[in-house]
Amino acid sequence: MSTLAILFLFSLACVSLLIWGVLLLARGGFWRVRLARPLAPLVRPVSPAASALSGLAPHDAAEPLPAVVAVVPARNEADVLDEALTSLLTQDYAGAFHVIVVDDHSTDGTADVARAAALRLQCPERLTVLTAKPLPPGWSGKVWAQAQGLEAARARGAPADFFLLTDADIGHPADAVTQLVARAEAEQRDLVSLMVRLRCDSLQEKALIPAFVFFFAKLYPFAWVNHPRRRTAAAAGGCMLVRRTALEEAGGIESIRAELIDDCSLAARIKHRGTGRHPIRLDLAARSVSLRPYNDWREIWNMIARTAFTQLRYSAWRLAGTLLGMTLIYLVPPLAALVLGPLGWPGWLAWAAMCCAYAPMLRYYGRSPLWAPFLPLVALFYVGATCASAWRYWRGKGGQWKARVQAPVQER
Repeated sequence: MSTLAILFLFSLACVSLLIWGVLLLARGGFWRVRLARPLAPLVRPVSPAASALSGLAPHDAAEPLPAVVAVVPARNEADVLDEALTSLLTQDYAGAFHVIVVDDHSTDGTADVARAAALRLQCPERLTVLTAKPLPPGWSGKVWAQAQGLEAARARGAPADFFLLTDADIGHPADAVTQLVARAEAEQRDLVSLMVRLRCDSLQEKALIPAFVFFFAKLYPFAWVNHPRRRTAAAAGGCMLVRRTALEEAGGIESIRAELIDDCSLAARIKHRGTGRHPIRLDLAARSVSLRPYNDWREIWNMIARTAFTQLRYSAWRLAGTLLGMTLIYLVPPLAALVLGPLGWPGWLAWAAMCCAYAPMLRYYGRSPLWAPFLPLVALFYVGATCASAWRYWRGKGGQWKARVQAPVQER
């Protein structure tokens, strides 16, 4: 290798080391894994109208919490819905609680699975199953289903204080709603969200899933999300408890009707509505889990490719910047370290910093820290999926999910 090439690679390694120093010290401690501590349930009287929401007589709800309606959009989720819905219908929540499942044109008997679960648990009065209307132009499928669930909740006649927007593949602990409401009330949050623990059993899940959450936290540091004076806003769509009045003030769910990254878009609308900033909260979940298995590399690839280019606002310049940034942050350190040997000490240090930053997320997912040095290879996988996301968009197939193409059509 020529002296000029060695000097160039050494310089890039120094830049990477500097970037990692900034990330570790000035990026909101994104690499730390801090689970929300459990709170004591709140207790306060409930109105007769709120009691009616869950079919209970006022005297049967002595000291419940605010009324909550869970809205679950479901499209071909028969394989996971029974377990997810069981976890919702068996919540030990002391207040009025109702679940609305919106069957989004499923072809696998999703609606029948939902009704059967309620009958098996002997609580059919706690569940409403709707069939979604045809998807109108300008709406993403999930948001359209949520909108119909929210409208059905309003039509019940007893207004909910909170809506729990959750997915059909999420398993919740029995006290999930109690804890979410307790935190929202105790901290006066308008939105409380949990990044649920994704499945991490198969080889591809072990290799790729912890990095997915790690990259998300780097993009949206949870400490900045939770700080009311920071502009950063994010949420995890699998579990979002939103205050009804805040949702209405933010323009309702229709204000994000075209968004593919609906969770973060809703968080931004709620946090920045009006002229002020309103408190929201996002945490890693201790016990809420995703039931969705990723038994094939392509499934994870498609999960990333669905919205990666959307995150970049469909900009080729942002894509180029992302590729450059990922190369400097994740690929240059091992390349400089392995090629230059001892002379590549900035690369070794940057690689070590990367491993130290990644280790807490690996621990959260029960993985050995020996996985950490392979993060550059995982980053390369994510870069490839991001490029695939852009290519799909340019071919008119962006945002494809469950046989729907939902990204806006590219202007030609």
